[in-house]
Amino acid sequence: MTCWPPRSDPRLCVLLCCAVLAVCAAASSTGAGVCQSPGVASCTDCLCRGPQCAWCFQKDFLYGSEPSRRCDLPENLRRRGCGSEFIEQSEVKVEINATLSGTQVSPRGISITLRPGSQASFMVAVKQLQRYPLDLYYLVDVSASMQENLNHLKTVGVALSLRMTEHTSDLWLGFGSFVDKPVSPYISVHPSKINNPCSDYEIRCRPAHGFHHVLSMTGNMSEFTRVIKRQRISGNMDTPEGGLDAMLQAAVCQNAVGWRPEAKRLLLLMTDQPSHLALDSRLGGIVVPHDGQCHLENNVYTGSTRMDHPSLGQLSDKLLENNIHSVFAVEKQQYQWYEELVQLLPGSYLGKLGIFQAPNLIDLVVDAYKRLLSEVAVSVSVEDLAVSRFWVSVSPICPQGSTRKDQSCSGVQPGQTVYFNITIGQHACSADGKDNDVVVLVHPVGYNESTVVRVHSKCGCKCRPTGHCNEDVQSPCSSQELRPDHGHLKDLNIDPNRSCRADGWNVDCSSRGVCECGKCVCEQSRLGLIFGKYCEMDDFSCPYNRELLCGGHGVCVSGECVCQEGWTGESCGCPTSPTTCQSPDGFICSGQGKCVCGKCVCDDPQHSGEFCEGCRICHIKREI
Repeated sequence: MTCWPPRSDPRLCVLLCCAVLAVCAAASSTGAGVCQSPGVASCTDCLCRGPQCAWCFQKDFLYGSEPSRRCDLPENLRRRGCGSEFIEQSEVKVEINATLSGTQVSPRGISITLRPGSQASFMVAVKQLQRYPLDLYYLVDVSASMQENLNHLKTVGVALSLRMTEHTSDLWLGFGSFVDKPVSPYISVHPSKINNPCSDYEIRCRPAHGFHHVLSMTGNMSEFTRVIKRQRISGNMDTPEGGLDAMLQAAVCQNAVGWRPEAKRLLLLMTDQPSHLALDSRLGGIVVPHDGQCHLENNVYTGSTRMDHPSLGQLSDKLLENNIHSVFAVEKQQYQWYEELVQLLPGSYLGKLGIFQAPNLIDLVVDAYKRLLSEVAVSVSVEDLAVSRFWVSVSPICPQGSTRKDQSCSGVQPGQTVYFNITIGQHACSADGKDNDVVVLVHPVGYNESTVVRVHSKCGCKCRPTGHCNEDVQSPCSSQELRPDHGHLKDLNIDPNRSCRADGWNVDCSSRGVCECGKCVCEQSRLGLIFGKYCEMDDFSCPYNRELLCGGHGVCVSGECVCQEGWTGESCGCPTSPTTCQSPDGFICSGQGKCVCGKCVCDDPQHSGEFCEGCRICHIKREI
C-alpha cells in the first residue's frame, strides 16, 4: 500500500491503513451460516453471499457431495482438506496512485476492489492554501425594480478591488444580466412592449431576456465600471425572475465567461425577487427539461424559450462540477425564500442587505469569500447507472481550532488540512452479473482538484489457473458408462458396482451410500458431512484436538485421521519436526531426552524443565 503525498504527515498513512484493516476485519467477522446454503450452485453464487465466503475449486474436494458444500469460510474449507491454492475468495483492496500529485487535494487517484457485501475505507486530505486568485461574476437582475440597485453597482469595482487586496492579489470581475423567459405570460407580448417593456412609462428600456453575458472575466476595474454604467433596465409581468436559469448558463459557459482554472470562483446573484423553479415554464408552453448545457450565441442565451428552468439538483451538480461558490445578495423581504434555497446548493452563501449600496455589497463579497473558504466539505458522486449498487459514508477529521459540522469542517484557517475518512460499500452486482468498473468522484466543494476513485466490482470467479471452478453437479450416470443392448449390459461379466468399492472392501460405498451407475452417492447425516469417492470420509467420526477435527491438520477417513505432512498422532496433534524440542544450546531436549509429540520426555527422571535442562541433584552427584 502506498502512502501519499511523499514526505507528508505520517498520520495520513496510519489513518488509511487502520481504516482499511478495520473494514477488512469487519467484513470477515460474520459467521459461516450465510455461506452454507443448499441454494449455492456456483462460485459466483458463493462469493455474492458475502465477503467472508470462499469457494473451493479443488477437483476431488468432498467428492460425492453437493456443490454447495464447496462454499464456506476459508478456514473451514482448509480444515476439510481444501488446499489454500484452491480457494477462491473475496478480495478487498485499496491502492493509491502516488504518481498523481495535487497542491490542495491528495491523493488524486485511488483504485478499490470490492465484491457485494464488502466495503473499503480511505482518506482524502484537503489543504487550505494561503491565498487564491479570485474570479467574481456579477449576475444581476435588471428588471425595472432593480434600477436603483444597478446604479449602486457602478462604484463597486475599484473599491472592491482595493478591499480584496487583504485576501487575494489577483481579483478578476465579470458581468451578466437576466430578467425572465421572454414568452407570455412572463412578459407582455403586445407589439409595442416586445422591444420596449417600459413604453407605458415613456421610458426607453431593453427587451426582456433570459440571460445576456456582458463582460468576460477581466482584471481591468475601469473596464468593469464602464460596462456597468452602460447597463439599462428591462421589464416583465410576473414577480419571480429567471435567476436560476441564468446561473446555470454562467456556470457551464466556461469559455465565454472566462473562468480561470486556478482561481476560486464566486457567482454573485443580485435580485429583489424570488426565482422561478423547474416546471414553472409549463405556463408558457415550455415542457422540455433543461439539458444542462451551454446555449450562448453572440453572448445571448438562446435556450430560454425552448427549455424549462433547471431543477435545483441539476443546478447544484453544475455548480459543483465547475467549482463555483454561489453568493445570493437579496433584499431582506426575500431572505426567507433564499434561506431555504441555499440549503440545497452546496457551497452557497446568503447575504441579507437592507439596501443595495456599494459598501454593503463589498462587505457581502468579503464576508462570503472568507466564510466559504473557511468551510471545507466534500461531495461524493457515483455514476448514475451504478448509484443503487453502492453506498458511501463521509466522516471529516477537522484540524485544531475548527468545528465539525455534519460532513464538513468550518473555521479552517489557511495552511490547515482537513482529512475525510470515506467508506464505499457495494450492495450488489450489475444486472448481467459481470465484473465492471465504476467511477466515484470525491470533489471538495469549490476546489479545482478532486479525487477519482475507480471501483473494480468483482462479481465473477477466475478459479485460477485453469479457469475451471468445478461447479458442475457430478451426475452418477453418463451415457457412455451404461450402454444398453436390447435391455442388457454388453458384458454381463463386468460388475457395475465394482467401481464403488474401495480396495479390500466387499461393500458398496463403505455402507454409507448407494452406487448409481458406478459412482457413489453419499448419504446425508445429521452428524455432519459424508463424502469421498467411496463415501469413506466424514467430518465428525474422528478424534478432536483443540476443538478441531483431527486437530485441523488432517481429514477424517473411515473413522481415522489421515494427517497432513508434518503431523502425526491419533488426532494429528503431534508435529513430526523436533524443532519445538530444540533447546537454546541447539540440542534436542538438551541431550537429556527425546522429542515425543512436540514435547521433551526426559530420559532420567532427575531431569526436568521444558527442554530437560534442569537437574536439582546433578551437582551433588558430581561432588560425591
